Amino acid sequence: MSGSLRVNDPAVVAEVQAVFERYERALVANDVETLVELFRDAPETLRYGIDDAQHGHDEIAAFRSTSSQATPPRRLVDTVVTTFGDDVAVVDTEFVPDGSSARGRQSQTWLRTPDGWRVVSAHVSWAGGRAP
Repeated sequence: MSGSLRVNDPAVVAEVQAVFERYERALVANDVETLVELFRDAPETLRYGIDDAQHGHDEIAAFRSTSSQATPPRRLVDTVVTTFGDDVAVVDTEFVPDGSSARGRQSQTWLRTPDGWRVVSAHVSWAGGRAP
């Protein structure tokens, strides 16, 4: 890989931080429309949840549409946004549900598309493999 790839251009980091915050607000509010919108509409898009997995945008949309509960309020810890060039980013964070000391982990790969930034891969798990 060429040494000219810009990592963490401040303007791109700010764009991704803003869309990640929009995703987080939608997650806690169970705003299904926004959650579905923010995943790339493609069969290659993946989401690995804590006890579930969706392969492709259609499965992700179906999962979100049948999920009746919002993610419980939580605090994000040690969120890191890393951008590679102008069009690819990774966001990693830990989360602590309100009233709990358990830590979860969340990773997302974002891609700039003609429709804006979209998640192409997501993974959620509990540290130690156990839910609180």
